[in-house]
Amino acid sequence: MLVDHDMLVDCGTGVGDLSIAELAQIDHVFITHAHLDHIACLPLLIDTVGDMRKKPLIVHATEATLDVLRKHIFNWAIWPDFSEIPSKEAPFLRFEPVRVGECIELNGRRITPLPANHTVPAVGYWLDSGVASLALSGDTGPCPEFWQAVNAIENLKYLVIETAFPNREKQLAQASLHLCPHMLATELGNLHRYAEIFITHLKPGQSELTMREILAAIHEFRPQMLQHNQVLTF
Repeated sequence: MLVDHDMLVDCGTGVGDLSIAELAQIDHVFITHAHLDHIACLPLLIDTVGDMRKKPLIVHATEATLDVLRKHIFNWAIWPDFSEIPSKEAPFLRFEPVRVGECIELNGRRITPLPANHTVPAVGYWLDSGVASLALSGDTGPCPEFWQAVNAIENLKYLVIETAFPNREKQLAQASLHLCPHMLATELGNLHRYAEIFITHLKPGQSELTMREILAAIHEFRPQMLQHNQVLTF
């Protein structure tokens, strides 16, 4: 998700659709968790535009996620440690830890990590423009703490929530801490505010089936599938 022109939430393969000029403008990347589909383009992004920038790209994530990135990605074996090059004093990359519930302010925007329940340490994010807000679940299974936080967002406009599997794979969804349509319907019973709901993380090849099941389960919410290149204004 590209926010304005200078911020990403996660850094999966979709980042490859951006031009080099667009990549060079990104100053902040907020990572939900360290699974490959959420970080795949992060090493390539830094490698592509690091020498075009006058300041480091800042990667924001929990300490647990940053630890994974340091140990398993930017470790000189898989990819260079760009937090040390060209020099430790002036690197291409800087890591900044985040904590659930603690707000980061960037040019009038407020970004707050939200609780999530996944197989690895994970968060969602609350993006507040000062006018309206978007809440993003990231990858999560059932998570009462997420709904408690979302219900406290007075200017909530959009909710972007995952539903990875169709109902026939409910056991897989439960084991991997994702949602299926039946589980999504149960979770949305905890939402006490109006929001436009967009569905993300649909598995390729199953997205049409899953969306049909979602529409049948929660038609009163009028959910939409989040589309490639869709623009949400808030």
